Amino acid sequence: MFSRVALPFAKQAVRLSAPRMMAVRAFSAQTFLDRSEVSERVLNVIKNFQKVDAAKISEGAKFVDDLGLDSLDVVEVVMAMEEEFVIEIPDNEAERLLTPAQVIDYVAAHPMAK
Repeated sequence: MFSRVALPFAKQAVRLSAPRMMAVRAFSAQTFLDRSEVSERVLNVIKNFQKVDAAKISEGAKFVDDLGLDSLDVVEVVMAMEEEFVIEIPDNEAERLLTPAQVIDYVAAHPMAK
């Protein structure tokens, strides 16, 4: 008896949910941020970091060699980027982010960055 009652409702639910799933999929296909917007935001985050001389900041500047940050400072910068763009950067990826340009490229290619 249950199957006679429940089956029509289940079929109706499947018919209603399929187009919605497709609409969400089409909507979420392009979520990447524009590189120029990411660049501006990344450089602003770094400029607001107290230990960095704003005059030395450029996309190609190395965090340690050019900006004078130590490894803990770089971790703080990466954490600030995670907060700014609402993403999580895995440790193995964060270790490879040595310049603002590398951070910009990483964030611009991240599908969940906001």
